[in-house]
Amino acid sequence: MARLHINNDWSGQRFPSPGRRKPLIGDLGVADPRHPLLSMLTLGANLGPIYEMQVFRQKFVFIASAELTAELCDESQFCKALPPAIEALRDYAGDGLFTARNDESNWQLAHDLLMPAFTKSAMRSYHPIMLQTANELFDYWDALPTDPAGTTTVDVTRDMTKLTMETLSRTAFSHDFGSFTSAEQHPFVSAMIRALETGRRKGALRTAPGGRYLTALLDRRNAQAQNYVDDLLDDLIAEREHTTDQHDLLGIMLNVAHPETGERLSPLNIRHQILTFLVAGHETTSGALSFALYYLSQHPECLEQAQREADDALGDDPTAMPTFEQVPRLRYIRRALDEALRIWPTVPAFARSPRSTTMLGGRYRMAPEDWAVIILAQVHRDPAVWDDPDSYDPDRFLPENIKKRPAHTYKPFGNGVRACIGRQFALHESVLVLASLLHRYDVAPDPDYELRVDERLTMVPKDFYVSLTPRRVPARLSEQPVG
Repeated sequence: MARLHINNDWSGQRFPSPGRRKPLIGDLGVADPRHPLLSMLTLGANLGPIYEMQVFRQKFVFIASAELTAELCDESQFCKALPPAIEALRDYAGDGLFTARNDESNWQLAHDLLMPAFTKSAMRSYHPIMLQTANELFDYWDALPTDPAGTTTVDVTRDMTKLTMETLSRTAFSHDFGSFTSAEQHPFVSAMIRALETGRRKGALRTAPGGRYLTALLDRRNAQAQNYVDDLLDDLIAEREHTTDQHDLLGIMLNVAHPETGERLSPLNIRHQILTFLVAGHETTSGALSFALYYLSQHPECLEQAQREADDALGDDPTAMPTFEQVPRLRYIRRALDEALRIWPTVPAFARSPRSTTMLGGRYRMAPEDWAVIILAQVHRDPAVWDDPDSYDPDRFLPENIKKRPAHTYKPFGNGVRACIGRQFALHESVLVLASLLHRYDVAPDPDYELRVDERLTMVPKDFYVSLTPRRVPARLSEQPVG
């Protein structure tokens, strides 16, 4: 009998795997198909630094150690790979920055054109939009019903997603989705989420028997949502094609040519880039904000320290918000955010391939057609690097502690040239929002809540609520800022 052809074969090498592999279906049914990466945190906990799963003809190789991750992050030897779930998203986001292959010319062109959109001066121009959108969120919360003590209960993940979606849509293409003025979710948002879920499911089905038929069926079911998203963005692009306005990302993409080649992005690729920013940007940032607020609410001493830093910076007016210059000085709040992203990186994994055949870790033969998925929630908790890795401690990110750790042990925004181009945007918005929120409200968790994580394209807390009470900031602020 001929040997079954396995995608991502790794020269026939076998690694530890969970469960007992079955003929034809492999490890299908071992992991929860709705939460595959969350399943791997449990299933792979005792399988060592490298392990595998096989589903039909597709082999997945996972990396759990910081040591192997550091090697895979060497840009001279390895590069970004597109595992099946990301490859399937190309049907939706094309050759946008996140889903483009390394050798596609539009990736380099878009990267070169958009880098100026994330410089310090560009970030300064986005700051007022971030302030305005955050104020709309706070106004929305202040209008909700309260108990006799003036306390409001809010759905954190849902409302942070509204916030980040509005911020991105306004800075990317100057469009307001009305997230804080309508009780209903904008149909664009629900259509985009449905299209993303379709892409994720297609990635898992493509190597199954009858996979081509099943993915075609999913495409037909999703066609209306996909067409709605495409048409709305194409109309927005067409409306701006004959203007010279460069105040947002859409304006830059339409009106700026590459300084050396003179090339411009096509309208189709511009649509793909806008989708990429919306998809990759809004849930990752909302998840980071939500996880940070969860951990702060569970650790009163950390919450107090973050609140004191916000008060020292913003004064005795609880509605004050940070200036552009103040945001990078809010160092404890940034550390609180970094530590939340260590425990729960909102982009849970990324994949790497070698540029030429090599021996990973000196033991595992890896050819250019092979790829490995780095599971960040395992790497970020590798006990070889992190003491008491499941505990929350923002001081892990004090400068002196960062210097003690090996390189490439903390990678929430990916690696190298293919790292997230908008990471400074996300961090600036997150620190600004957290500081403003903690200065404005006292935060209390639901004492009965236990963290549950929802796996979509990203990781976010599920059913996470907090109680907010408007604050009276102490008149006498501490003399020394929190470092």
